[in-house]
Amino acid sequence: MRRRLQQFAIASTAGLVLLTASSCTKTTKAEAPPEVPTVAVAKASIEDLSHALVLTAEFKPFQEIDVMAKVAGYVKKIYVDVGDRVGVGQLLATLEIPEMGDDMTRAQASVERSGSEVARAKDEVQRAESAHQMTHLAYERISTVSKTRPGLVAQQEIDDARGRDLVSEAQVAAAKSALASAIQQVNVNKADQGRAKTMFEYTRVTAPFAGVITKRYADTGSMIQAGTASQTQAMPLVKLSQNSLLRLILPVPESAVPRVHVGQQVDVRVPTLERNFPGRVARFAGKVQPSTRTMETEVDVPNASLLLIPGMYAEVNLTMDRRAGALAIPLAAAGESKVMVVTAGNRLEVRKVELGIETANFVEVRSGLQEGEMVVIGNTGGLQAGQQVKPKVTSMVASKDGR
Repeated sequence: MRRRLQQFAIASTAGLVLLTASSCTKTTKAEAPPEVPTVAVAKASIEDLSHALVLTAEFKPFQEIDVMAKVAGYVKKIYVDVGDRVGVGQLLATLEIPEMGDDMTRAQASVERSGSEVARAKDEVQRAESAHQMTHLAYERISTVSKTRPGLVAQQEIDDARGRDLVSEAQVAAAKSALASAIQQVNVNKADQGRAKTMFEYTRVTAPFAGVITKRYADTGSMIQAGTASQTQAMPLVKLSQNSLLRLILPVPESAVPRVHVGQQVDVRVPTLERNFPGRVARFAGKVQPSTRTMETEVDVPNASLLLIPGMYAEVNLTMDRRAGALAIPLAAAGESKVMVVTAGNRLEVRKVELGIETANFVEVRSGLQEGEMVVIGNTGGLQAGQQVKPKVTSMVASKDGR
């Protein structure tokens, strides 16, 4: 009996101890302070921001033509092939036109003959002037005698001398006219000779500008028609492209048209080469296309090394707006004109801000925030104003131009 009482006492004591321990544990859990959440923050800092419009276009040669022959003939020799680089005035091909040699000979002979006619006309003028001097001198003598001794010389003889004097004077005038006509004929024949020489020069086909031969149409012996009339489908000799300077024709949206100006520097990225190249806005149409609401804008890209090939695609970063020394925060921290700021006491504060230009990673803050203040980035759905937080600073590592 005594033993049972001792066991009961021990069990009661153990139960009391367990009950007391359980009660203490619950009290401890209830009195533990709430856990402080950790939030990612970034400091507002001064950055150089730019808002850019990325447009895609295809490289085109600055100039590209089919080189035609100005006269019809057979290709005597062609000196270039696909891929050859040529300079201004470089000989591309020569044509064979046998009848042009005969035209040159005929023109030369005509010039020489007209020169002989001029010489003969000059001799005729000298002969006529000499004859006129003799007849005029004879008339003056008879006229003087008649005046000093009237009746000595018959009037008929005086009239005959006067007539011969007038005839010789007319012959001098006719000889001078013939000389002028012969000189004019020389000029005409020389012009014909010049035309024949010009046509003969057309048998030499040269490059009108420096470039690259991108296609060859004709071979030695090919018959080439004169490419001087739009009605005839003449075959060109080669296709010549000026690739040292390339064009990019960009469809700029209507909203960005007021910010485009000639001379504007742009950054051109070629994905296939994984490289950037400098470009410049050289010209624009000055008219928005009604169908697409875009304006054609041309960007010139230097290509002296010919690394860029016409037909490649390029991405043009056209800067629309730029802010130097702007107060910026990560784009992920900006809500609808509101940001969540961590105060000096590590408590949250919702603040209204005025936002400016946006890039791919940043947004400008025009008012409502100071440099160095920390803003919460990421999801703020579970956070409330006045809440105690533990800030974890995240650096604003990104491209300042938004790329």
